[in-house]
Amino acid sequence: MALAHTVSASVLGVDAFPIRVEIDLSFGLPGFQVVGLPDGAVKEARDRVRSSLRNSGFEPYQHKITANLAPADLRKEGSGFDLPIALAMLCAQGVIEQAATEDLLVVGELGLDGALRPIPGALPIALLAREMNCRALLVPADNASEAAVVDEISVIPVTSLKEAVEWINGERDVPAAVADEAAVAPEPDPYEPDFAEVRGQENVKRAMEVAAAGGHNLLMIGPPGSGKTMLAKRLATILPTPTFDESLETTKIYSVASLLPSGTALMPNRPFRSPHHSISDAGLIGGGTIPKPGEVSLSHNGVLFLDELPEFKKHVLEVMRQPLEDGYVTISRAAMRITYPARLMLVASMNPCPCGYYGDKSHPCSCTPIAIKRYQNKLSGPLLDRIDIHVDVPAIKYREMSDKRKGESSAEIRQRVERARTVQKQRFSGRRGVHANAQMGPSDIEQWCALTNDGHRLMEQVVDQLGMSARATTRILKVARTIADLDGHTDISIANLSEAVQYRSLDRQGP
Repeated sequence: MALAHTVSASVLGVDAFPIRVEIDLSFGLPGFQVVGLPDGAVKEARDRVRSSLRNSGFEPYQHKITANLAPADLRKEGSGFDLPIALAMLCAQGVIEQAATEDLLVVGELGLDGALRPIPGALPIALLAREMNCRALLVPADNASEAAVVDEISVIPVTSLKEAVEWINGERDVPAAVADEAAVAPEPDPYEPDFAEVRGQENVKRAMEVAAAGGHNLLMIGPPGSGKTMLAKRLATILPTPTFDESLETTKIYSVASLLPSGTALMPNRPFRSPHHSISDAGLIGGGTIPKPGEVSLSHNGVLFLDELPEFKKHVLEVMRQPLEDGYVTISRAAMRITYPARLMLVASMNPCPCGYYGDKSHPCSCTPIAIKRYQNKLSGPLLDRIDIHVDVPAIKYREMSDKRKGESSAEIRQRVERARTVQKQRFSGRRGVHANAQMGPSDIEQWCALTNDGHRLMEQVVDQLGMSARATTRILKVARTIADLDGHTDISIANLSEAVQYRSLDRQGP
């Protein structure tokens, strides 16, 4: 009897792909069927669309209706197909000219009264609309500021089904959303904690500066109350300001996960995530019945802090090995394969033993050697190999706590970190996917981490005595390269290499 279509989009992972919404009105018993591998929320669109059409003043339909979401072999999720289905039905009924919907990309959830509600993933959908050279992107008004960050695409914010129909028919003028400069290039929010508040622990602060300068993973080992958590929370204050591309990548992940703060168009700060040790592997890595990004991906371009590392379930920690090495997470399902970015800094803390006081001169340790060994063995060798820097955090003395002199501020440390990152940016300008020393591959290490004869002799001695793996050896070279960058050295000196070796305190003795 009548056939019409609109173009919408769905999000898989952190990227959007186009969906053609086809509507067929035919003779037969009145009914509404949605096909094309819809999930529960998409199937329920028929009830929301029916009520929103009636309450928006459009004639109720009395036909057999089939809505097809193509391609049919990809699973469709979410409520963003409500508006494109409703508009396609109105096209089939002749309320809207089919030609008027050409080159439009439409998304939006409908309320029963016809009002439009925001949907997750507006940013990747806007990027898709630009890639498809669409004339305009029709989105709920609450998603407009997020979508408008993408240039070269006209974003039309609508508040209801009726307003969308009137705009398409040329009966109402809806100005395109414009992203202000503050949204496109937001200023980072000031961080509350500052390194100037930290008393003592100069060796740990130096290790954190090295980690921030090269993007290295960091593990702090020390007794309770030594300041591990306090130091970790201040790491984000010395990281370099994210670039626009980094903010865009981070915002896409938070948009897909429905975690983008209200009124935020672009994430201005590097994320800092600190999940509890009871988290599941799906919560950490991502997944679930409807796959969502986990804490590892939510920390992309930022910091993932795991406090009391041995308290995490061992199988949960082991699934982190692949993302720490590759910088992304792959979730495989029977009908799909999803990849989430996960280029992050892992910062972890742990006690040296179950009671926490092993090696502390002020408090006697009550643990047996077997208990200490069992506790430390909760962390596998392959996982420790992927953590570049291991640093001891001793208990702070009262004299240091009572010292009224303030240490270096986060701003001062960040200046040195940014200078080192600038050197690395120039060094890797021709390398795709390499932005910091921690991401160097074998060829990069061979080119940029060359050692002198004295350096080779030192490394030979260290490897033979500590029984280090090849991966741990490359970590030392990467850290030494970062230390040299901080010190303004072109070549890696013996002092740089010696300092890097000291940051491997948990490496096991050879047989």
